[in-house]
Amino acid sequence: VGGRVRGGSAPASAVAMEAAAQAMESYRGRDNALRTACYASRLFGGLLVASDGPQRVALGRRLLLLSRELGGCRTVLRLFDSLSVYLQCREYGLGAQEKDSIVRWSSVIINAADQLYYPCEHLAWAADTSIISIQAEGWWTATTLLWGLALATGVVRSFRALLLLRKRLRKSENRGHVQVGDSPTFSRKVYKMEVRAEILNIISNLSDLGNAIHWMPAGFLWSGKFPDWLVGLMGSVSSLIGVYQMSCKKDLRKDL
Repeated sequence: VGGRVRGGSAPASAVAMEAAAQAMESYRGRDNALRTACYASRLFGGLLVASDGPQRVALGRRLLLLSRELGGCRTVLRLFDSLSVYLQCREYGLGAQEKDSIVRWSSVIINAADQLYYPCEHLAWAADTSIISIQAEGWWTATTLLWGLALATGVVRSFRALLLLRKRLRKSENRGHVQVGDSPTFSRKVYKMEVRAEILNIISNLSDLGNAIHWMPAGFLWSGKFPDWLVGLMGSVSSLIGVYQMSCKKDLRKDL
């Protein structure tokens, strides 16, 4: 309904609100906001429930309930993700364009795990809501295993990508310059951004992997051992990294 009107230099609070509003206009932006709110509620709710005082405990339980509802909301919204994930996987295929075999097959495994994750989650959700008459527990276990597989493989891929980036950087420095295309200055910036992105990917994936193992079947490593506040903390770390990376991509598009 028409574009937003801007005049002069806006205060920082107005700029932040504008950026938040623009982010919320996209599906990924809303999902990042929901995910961050979900895990933050679980973090603070878990801390309050573990504290002294009936009022704090009561507030903590409300926050934990809010976290569950937000998580359920994200599950419902993911019902519409299957087609886009399929198209992304089909576009990548077997990764013939990749020069490194480890990056290539890691990406293929991640895509396959993602592709299988969604129908398993849809079936688990449908069973939980009594839309279909099957046992939900097995399907939830399958989704957690697939999620954990994708996360662990993502860590391997990011470590490999870091090694490749450093090799490229050393090779370029040995020639006396760092150059991609026609802009040496831009290429240095890209190298730094790519290294930072991969390090953040590793931290994010490891944080989520900690939670994935917590939700694995009983008896597997630390399954079921995390308190609510720790689940919230791990998820908040990965969520905030996702928000930051989304913001960086937006800024990069502006620079280009």
